[in-house]
Amino acid sequence: MPAMQQHVAEELDHSAVGTRKQRARRAPSRSRQRRTSRIILFIVLAITSILMAAPFLWMFLTSVRTPQELADPNMGLIPREWAWGNYLEAFNAAPFAIYARNSFLLAALQTTGTLVFGSACGYAIAKMRFPAAPWIFGAFLASMMIPFYATVIPQFLIVRFMPLFGGNNLFGQGGSGWIDTWWGLVVPGAISAFNIFLLRQFYVATPTELIEAARIDGVSELGIWAKIITPLIKPGLLTVALLSFEQGWNNFLWPLLVTTSEQLRVIQLGLSVFRQEAGTDFHLLMAGTTIAAVPMIILFAIFQKYFVNGFVNSGIK
Repeated sequence: MPAMQQHVAEELDHSAVGTRKQRARRAPSRSRQRRTSRIILFIVLAITSILMAAPFLWMFLTSVRTPQELADPNMGLIPREWAWGNYLEAFNAAPFAIYARNSFLLAALQTTGTLVFGSACGYAIAKMRFPAAPWIFGAFLASMMIPFYATVIPQFLIVRFMPLFGGNNLFGQGGSGWIDTWWGLVVPGAISAFNIFLLRQFYVATPTELIEAARIDGVSELGIWAKIITPLIKPGLLTVALLSFEQGWNNFLWPLLVTTSEQLRVIQLGLSVFRQEAGTDFHLLMAGTTIAAVPMIILFAIFQKYFVNGFVNSGIK
C-alpha cells in the first residue's frame, strides 16, 4: 500500500509538472495574441483617424496655397509656397469680426437657454411624479424622429407672423414679426428635444433620497432643482453646453432664412462672400472656413475628457 500511494503521488507530481509546463507554453501564445490584436486595433484606429482628419488637412493646406498653385493641375500635397497672408486677406474681405461676434452671441444665448430650460424640463420629467410625465417624455422622443428640414417652414411661418412684433397686429398681420431680429435668430433654437432627453438621463441617475429629504425639510421644487440636484450633474451640463454651443456656432440654414442685414449675419453666412458668379476664391474660402472651425476645435480639445465622460455616464453608447 505505501508503494502504491508513493506511485500515485509521483503520478500526481508528474501531472502537476505537465500542467505547469502546458500553462507556461500557453502564456507566451496568449501574450502574442493580445499583442497582435492590439497592433491590428491600433492600425485600424490610425487609418480611421487619418480618413477622418483628411478633409480638415485638405482645408488647411488649401488655405495656405496661392491662387496660381491652385490653378496648377500638377500641384502636390504640400504647398510650394506657404501663403499665410491668405488669412489676413480673408479676414479683411468682409467684417468677420461682426460675423464672429454674432455667431458667439447666438451660440452663447442658445446654450444658456438650453441649460436653464432644458435642465428644468429634464428634472421635471425624471424626478417629478405627475400622470402626464411618460406621455410628455414620449412626445419628446417622437419629436426627435422628425428631421429639422420638415419643421423649418412651420417655424419660419411662426417667426414671420409673431403677433405684436415687427409691426404685426394681434393676429400677426401687417409687419415682419421676428424676421431679421435677435428674437427670431435665437428663440427657435434655444432648446431641443435631444438636449432635454440627454439631461433627463443625467437626472435619472441622481439619488431620489436627496430629493425626498429636501422635500421633508420644506425645500421648494425650484430650490431642489437649482441647489441640490443640478450641481450633481455638472458633467452632463458641460456635455449639453458643448453640443448646444457647437450647434449655434455652426448654424447656417436658420440664420440664412431669418436674417437679411449684415449686422445680424453669422460667420457661416459670411463665408459666402468668397463665392462669386465668376468663380470661387478657394484659398480665401478655406482660410475663412479654418478661422470658423478653430474655436470649436479648441473647445473640444480642452473639454474632450468631460465630453466623453458625459456620454458614458448618461448611458448613451
